[in-house]
Amino acid sequence: MNGPAILAHQVEAYHQWKKELIRQISRYRLWLQDNDLYSDDVSERIRRGVELLIDDELTIAFVGEYSRGKTELINALFFSEYGQRLLPSEAGRTTMCPTELYFDRTSGSNYLQLLPIDTREGDLSLQQLRKRPELWIRYELDEKDPDAMRAVLAEVARVRSVSHQQARKLGFSESMLEADRDNPGQVLIPSWRSARISIRHPLFERGLRILDTPGLNALGSEPELTVSLLPAAHAILFLLSADTGVTASDMTIWKEHIDTDDADHRAGRFAVLNKIDTLWDELRAPEEVRNSIDRVCHYTANQLGLKDEDVIPVSAKQGLTAKAKGNDALLTRSELPNLERLLVGRILKHKEELITQSLINDLLGMLQNSQAAMQARLENLEEELGARTGTSVDREALRRLADRAQNDYDFYYRKLITLRSSRRLMQSQGDILTDMVSEARFETHAETVRQMMAKSWTSAGMSKAMDHFFELLESDLQNLLAEGRLAERMVEAIYRRYNQDTRARHLEPIPLRAGRHVIAVRELRKRATRFRRAPGNLLREQNQLIRRFFQVMVTEARTLHERVRRDVERWPGEALLPIMQYSMEQKQLLEHQVRRIRDMVRNDRDSKVEKERLINTISDLRRQLELADTMQRQIRRPAPTLSQQKVVNISGIA
Repeated sequence: MNGPAILAHQVEAYHQWKKELIRQISRYRLWLQDNDLYSDDVSERIRRGVELLIDDELTIAFVGEYSRGKTELINALFFSEYGQRLLPSEAGRTTMCPTELYFDRTSGSNYLQLLPIDTREGDLSLQQLRKRPELWIRYELDEKDPDAMRAVLAEVARVRSVSHQQARKLGFSESMLEADRDNPGQVLIPSWRSARISIRHPLFERGLRILDTPGLNALGSEPELTVSLLPAAHAILFLLSADTGVTASDMTIWKEHIDTDDADHRAGRFAVLNKIDTLWDELRAPEEVRNSIDRVCHYTANQLGLKDEDVIPVSAKQGLTAKAKGNDALLTRSELPNLERLLVGRILKHKEELITQSLINDLLGMLQNSQAAMQARLENLEEELGARTGTSVDREALRRLADRAQNDYDFYYRKLITLRSSRRLMQSQGDILTDMVSEARFETHAETVRQMMAKSWTSAGMSKAMDHFFELLESDLQNLLAEGRLAERMVEAIYRRYNQDTRARHLEPIPLRAGRHVIAVRELRKRATRFRRAPGNLLREQNQLIRRFFQVMVTEARTLHERVRRDVERWPGEALLPIMQYSMEQKQLLEHQVRRIRDMVRNDRDSKVEKERLINTISDLRRQLELADTMQRQIRRPAPTLSQQKVVNISGIA
C-alpha cells in the first residue's frame, strides 16, 4: 500500500474498531436490560466508556525552527489531493502563530478562526479564550473551491509592523524578530496569537488533530504552547533540515521544549530529517546517496539522543509533488510513505493500547461479573429441572430448592444492605478527600501566591512565590495520597471479606490512583521552573509577569486540579461497584427463582406444561450466555495494528 492510503487506511481501521466497541457496549446494555440486571451505577460506567470512545482524539504536534518544512509536510501528508499547497508554505517564515488543524464534528463546518495578537495584553489564557468565540475572527472555508480556501488560509501568515516597545509589551524578544524594511525602527510580529482550522478531511473526521507550531521565538513568547499544548500531544514530530543538520536553535527547541523530563509523549518523540532531496545527486550512484542520507540520520540521532529508527528522512516537497502528480516512483524516493508507516505503527498502536488497558479491561470485568451471575442462575434452574421426573414433581425437592434459593436471596440482600452502608461510609471518606482538593482550597492558594508576588520586588522573591504555589498544591496531593491509601485499604478489606463469603470469582476493587496526580503536579512544577527562568520572563515588569504566570501556569494547574477533583468525587461511588453489581445481579435472579418455585409448590399446575416452561427458560438462559460469550469474543478482538496476534493480551482477565 502506498501514498495517502497507508495512513488513511489504518486510521479508518482504527475508527471502525472503535465503532465496533461502541456497538458491543450497546449490545451489553440491552443484554443487561433484557435480563433484568441493569442499574444506575452500571449505566453510568457504560455511558462514560462510550463517551471515551466517541471523544477520543489523536494529536500530533509538528515542531521545529522556521523554514524546516513543517507546513509543507502537513500539506504533503493531508492535502495533496487539492493539487496545490493548501496551507501557506513558501520560503521563509510562513506559519507565524500556533495553528491547530482538526474537524469540528459538533458544527460539521469548515472554517478558519484567528485570535488577534493583542489578546496577549488581557488576563485570559488561551484555554479560556477558546471558550470565547466572539473574540476570534472567523472565515468560512469552501472545500469545493481550493483556490479560495488557499487565499483565506494565507491569512495565517500575516504579520504587522510594530515598535520595539510594543513588541516587548506583547511578549516578544526583539532580537528574534525580523526588522521591517519598509518602516525603519520597527519590527514584524504575527498578526494572530493562534489559528484554528476546521476542515473536512477523512482523518480529521476520525479524530486526528494536528498542531503546527512556529519557530523558537513563538515557542518562547507563548508559554501556554509549551506548558500545555505540546506536553498534551500524543506524539511530537521534530522537523530538521538535511542541508543544515541540527543547528543551535534546533537544539535549543529540542532540549527546552521537547526532550524534557516532564513531557508525556508516550507515543513517541521523532525527528523528521526533511529536505533530503538536497542530498540527491544524479552524478553519484544511488547507494552513495543512500549512504549519505543514512550517515546524516545516524549523526542526528546521536546528537538528539534518539535511536536511529526514530529519525525519519523525507522530502516533503517531493512527496507533495509526487502525490499531486501521481508519480509513484518519486513518492517512494521521497520516503514519505515511511513516515506514514511510522505514524501507523507507533502512534496509532499506542492509542489502541491505551483503550485496551483502560476501557476494555473494565468492560470485560463487568461482563464476566454478569456471566457469573447468569451461570449461577442456570445451575439452579438445571437443579430444579432435576427435581422433575417424567410427569411427576418432587415437591419436597422443590421446597428444598426454594428454601435454599431464599437463603441465598437473603444472603445477597443482606450483603447489599451492608455494601450500601459501606458505600455511605466511603462517601464520608470521600468528602474528606474532596475537601483536600476543593476548588475553594485551590483559589485560596492562588490568591495567597498572587499577594506574595505583588509584595515582592526582586526576581528571587517572585521565583520563590511561584514555587511556593506548587509546594502548596503538592502538599495537598501528598495528603490526598496518604488519606487515599487508608481509604483503599478499607476497600481492600471489604473485598477480602466479600470474596471469602461468596461464590463470586475473585473481584478486584477499583483503585483511587492518586499517585498519578502527584506525578502530574511535579511535572507541571518542572515546567513552571523553566517558565520562571525564561529570559523574557525574568526581564518582564512585575504586573506583566504576575498576569502571565496566572494566565499560563495557574490556569494549567487549575485544569489539573479539576481533573483530580473529578476523580476523587467519583471514586467513593465506584470503588465498591464490582461487588455491588454482582450482589445486585444475584439478588434479582434469585428473587425471580424463589417466586417461581414457591408458586409451583403452592399451585397444582400441569406438571408437563411447567416442565416445558422450565426447559424453555433454561434454553433461553443458555442463549443469553452464548450471546455474552459472543460479545466477549468481539470485545477481545485485537485492535488493527495488533491484528496479527491471535489473542489480545489483557492483564487481569482470565
